Amino acid sequence: MSQTAVGRTGEFMNATEILEKLVSFDSVVGRPNGAIVSWICDYLAAHGIQAQVIAGPEGDRSNLFATIGPADVGGYILSGHMDVVPADLSEWTSSPFSLRREGDKLFGRGTTDMKGYLAAALAAVPELAGAKLRRPIHLAFSYDEEAGCRGVPHLIARLPALCAPPQGAIIGEPSNMRAVLAHKGKAAVRVTIRGRAGHSSRPDLGLNAIHAMADVLNAAIGEATRLTQGPFDTAFEPAYSSLQAGVISGGKAINIVPDLCMLELEARAISGVDPSALLWPIRETAEGLRAAGFAVEWDEMSAYPALALSAQSPLVHLVADLTGETPLGAVSYGTEAGLYQAAGIDALICGPGDISRAHKPDEFILESELVACQRFIETLGARCAA
Repeated sequence: MSQTAVGRTGEFMNATEILEKLVSFDSVVGRPNGAIVSWICDYLAAHGIQAQVIAGPEGDRSNLFATIGPADVGGYILSGHMDVVPADLSEWTSSPFSLRREGDKLFGRGTTDMKGYLAAALAAVPELAGAKLRRPIHLAFSYDEEAGCRGVPHLIARLPALCAPPQGAIIGEPSNMRAVLAHKGKAAVRVTIRGRAGHSSRPDLGLNAIHAMADVLNAAIGEATRLTQGPFDTAFEPAYSSLQAGVISGGKAINIVPDLCMLELEARAISGVDPSALLWPIRETAEGLRAAGFAVEWDEMSAYPALALSAQSPLVHLVADLTGETPLGAVSYGTEAGLYQAAGIDALICGPGDISRAHKPDEFILESELVACQRFIETLGARCAA
């Protein structure tokens, strides 16, 4: 297995060195990502691979797509996101955007979720580029996955013009290099209620937005309780769809009738259930407040479908053969895999690291996990060259 790669400066870089560079980019979700995209493009160019930069509508964030091998035959997509969740410096032992080694552990924001996968894929590029691939391997790196998979739909929409229909997509979210066949779908919304301010001594002259939002919150709690009664899919934990209120805010002072209240809700749906539909009863309650004089805004923040890949899919057999691991039926967290499947591309999750380390202070990945992932990708490349 190739352990090194040539970076844009001509230096040899292994997966750990590439990860060190990727972690150094403060590519927090919702922020411009031009720096990390530019570095990856330069790195690929040094190996004779031209990347396509696919800008999103935000104007300051882009996806990246590159093909190794012939683009006119079906191959495999290695999908990962370049963004990371924020890091509170006060909670970290060291700088979250500087890779720190401690034995086999490599600490830094995004090491597991999921720049480790990107680093392993990029470290495999020299081997893949040197092989005579009969079927291509595509690199599809997205933005703002952590905001509800906002970036990758723009990339998926461009695929028909970029390559032949792929045979499968491997989404490298942390799964301990074990194929995962299903995950829940998700929808998130922000509800804003606007009433009328006034002095608290004359509540009859105002419209209390917080009191009105209580009806919406109670509807959400009721729906969350109802969902615990089924339908069920025992592949998931919990085995039912769920709904929760995650953020609520409103009011300015105790003696002012609040004219504004905001509530953020999310629904997570088992396979076969539309996550957005789980929120419809709550929307009906919110819209009903208009009759009392309130203004109501319902803004969809993000939505992506569930993943449900048959265990008989050729992609499942291929990944299980390459990893030597029995596939896992389902996980409860969400990924971009459901969007690839909705576009007609078989997709599953398989990546280095453990999801339990993600989104936490002192996030880490094991160097041995990077090596195992790189070996997996290079072995996939050997299959594509056969």
